[in-house]
Amino acid sequence: MKKIKGRMDESILVCVYYGPNGERLIQRGCKIASMLDCPLYILTIDPKPFDELDAEKSFYITRWQQLAEQHNAEEFIIKDNEKRSVTKVIAEVAREKHITQIVLGQTAQSRWEQITKESVINSLLREIPFIDLHIISVSRSLKDQEGHFEKGVRAYLIKENDQYRLTFNHTKNVEFEGIFFKELGTDFNNGIFKFMKNKETLQVHVIEDYVKDLTNVNMTATLETYNDEQ
Repeated sequence: MKKIKGRMDESILVCVYYGPNGERLIQRGCKIASMLDCPLYILTIDPKPFDELDAEKSFYITRWQQLAEQHNAEEFIIKDNEKRSVTKVIAEVAREKHITQIVLGQTAQSRWEQITKESVINSLLREIPFIDLHIISVSRSLKDQEGHFEKGVRAYLIKENDQYRLTFNHTKNVEFEGIFFKELGTDFNNGIFKFMKNKETLQVHVIEDYVKDLTNVNMTATLETYNDEQ
């Protein structure tokens, strides 16, 4: 059961976009909400349906959901398959949740501006002029974490002794069906396998055709390791 907040006249909305800075924005929003003792909401928007998101995006969403639970956020909101402009969606959520302050990162702002072809800040000020905007600076030294995997293809896992072998052919021995995302620049089947188990989406390491265990992978750590090897 969520703790009843002391101040209901304030409400924080953190808007996150894919990349390593999402956690930082959520942490900043949590600090503000904690200081004000008010509700916190986390929002992400994508024009694609949720089941079409690639491995990296799915990892970020999973991590954001975990952070939302850890910090007792009121709600983690995913607006997928969204064809409206980003600012329209943010403004709608802000009105519905009685938001008074919005936290937005420079990276998300610029990405969304590429999509909407106009300034996110100016659009938000026009749509919801009485809400405070916090634009969080993002270090320019952080690398772009996207584009490290090929487009996903359907694949399967077959149990072999105490591990699983990746295959692209469906047979009676298949235990799991999912999508395989191969790392760029490798001749072997190294990458990420995404699948459903007990109604939960899992993503596991594949190393030279084999999955040693079904432990869910921390994508942030995976991408940092990948970058260090480049």
